[in-house]
Amino acid sequence: MAGIGAPRVLVDGKLVGPAEVGVEQGRITGVTEGPGRPDTLRLPHGVLTPGLIDVQLNGAFGHDFVAADATAWREVAARLPSTGVTAFCPTFITGDLDTLTAALVRAAELRAKLAAEPIARDLGVHLEGPFLSPARVGTHPPEYLREPTPELVDRLLLDDAVREALTLVTLAPELPGALEAIRRIVAAGIRVSAGHTDATAAEMSAAADAGATMVTHLFNAQRGLGHREPGVVGAALSDPRLTPGLIADLHHVVGPVCSLVLRVAGERTALVTDAMAAAGMPPGRYRLGDVDVTLVEGDVPRNPDGTIAGSALTLDLAVRNLIGLGNPPARVLTSATRVPADALGRTDLGRIAPGATADLVWWSNDWTVLRTWIGGVVAYEAPTL
Repeated sequence: MAGIGAPRVLVDGKLVGPAEVGVEQGRITGVTEGPGRPDTLRLPHGVLTPGLIDVQLNGAFGHDFVAADATAWREVAARLPSTGVTAFCPTFITGDLDTLTAALVRAAELRAKLAAEPIARDLGVHLEGPFLSPARVGTHPPEYLREPTPELVDRLLLDDAVREALTLVTLAPELPGALEAIRRIVAAGIRVSAGHTDATAAEMSAAADAGATMVTHLFNAQRGLGHREPGVVGAALSDPRLTPGLIADLHHVVGPVCSLVLRVAGERTALVTDAMAAAGMPPGRYRLGDVDVTLVEGDVPRNPDGTIAGSALTLDLAVRNLIGLGNPPARVLTSATRVPADALGRTDLGRIAPGATADLVWWSNDWTVLRTWIGGVVAYEAPTL
């Protein structure tokens, strides 16, 4: 395939077009405005964008990543392109450390095993816990919470297989030893996000000084915005070093507030799903790590005491939700593509630019995913095409 032409193409945060995206050996060779060469695949309508990237995905399609075997893991990765997702961070919530480290070793093995297949790219595990605040535990099992002592951090960093599995760690920066833990984790090449935290704005600034670069699911399980104490939310919205993750299912964060975040921190906001096994599934009972979760029609997944437990969101629906609220499509799409890629330091993903991987999505004019390519190979095609 020499290239793909579309009426509109997302390039450098703007929708341009008509334009042709050159593709050769799984990489993008360039972008040319105009109708394209005769051998170009011409999309008759809609928008061509980079593939979506979800840095917080606990599971989907009936499977939880902590417990998933190779077949289940591959099924999730193979079905994600139907939602426009071409790369993701499998996410593990707080649990027994022995169980988590074993799951991390298995995750590293599966990542290597599945890397060559035309399925959504596994970018490495996002470990959400166990170094979280008891005051902001959310649905995480409180009995497994731990302070980030040097000994426990060693368990993540000194075992080669465990360290190789990790891409991102969420922790509460106000915990004893957390700032040193952040420095050590970042020095090992792993990103750190502040989450499930009661930190003040000053403590968040100290975390950013230590190397933290993200905020996990903005507004949820964290100190909110105050007019005298900006808290975690104030820091996330105002500190240019931080990338806030936003769950745009309109339940975790209501529509007007989602739009406000995009206006205030739009160029730094990363859309995430925080989806769990219920995503893409009918109402029923599912697992999130060690937690039993129930999904009821029209609601979000909840644990037995009613606390929100992840989401059933897909990233393409998050895009439709935010565009439907009147937000500029280019800004919304950039928050689901380039911003999360940049947050992980992956400049080869999330953009239509020379040298980037040819992970692409063709959207209809009403923002439905019609076709998804991974490395220039079709990974999903809508049945109606």
